[in-house]
Amino acid sequence: MKRWYVVHTHPGAEAMAEGHLARQGFEIYLPRCAKERRHARRVDRIAVPLFPRYLFVAIDTDRQRWRAIQSTFGVAALVSFGERPAAVPEGVVEEIMSRAGPDGLVPLPSADPFAPGERVEIADGAFADQSALFQAMDGTQRVVVLLSMLGRDLRVRVPRTALRACG
Repeated sequence: MKRWYVVHTHPGAEAMAEGHLARQGFEIYLPRCAKERRHARRVDRIAVPLFPRYLFVAIDTDRQRWRAIQSTFGVAALVSFGERPAAVPEGVVEEIMSRAGPDGLVPLPSADPFAPGERVEIADGAFADQSALFQAMDGTQRVVVLLSMLGRDLRVRVPRTALRACG
């Protein structure tokens, strides 16, 4: 009977291990999530492994040559207890798969990056290097901050990625 097992990969080699294991006929699941990447004043959304350096492989340890996994390019080890691979509890991988959206990415719960009233600094944009008070999230990618300018308080909406903690 096939069960899910955990493969530990070399750093940054999840996709390589996934490809090599799939070519050997193994059923693989590499859950991914979206991450924002800032570079040169640009913000990109990229897909990254949900569990860096880990992926799942479905194998029947009685019928498949699972020891070949250990010597696959990109694989550091098959997570084991003693001589036998350690199975993931039933339903865990299926639950992760069920949470994936149409794009195949597993959404992560979003938490407010700052507490209301917390002092923040605007790192980018027209108000760069200004100090403000965090007010609230406005949708998924923008925040409302209270900015003191010219003797009055202004509510300003800025990208979440444009803020950093003071101090």
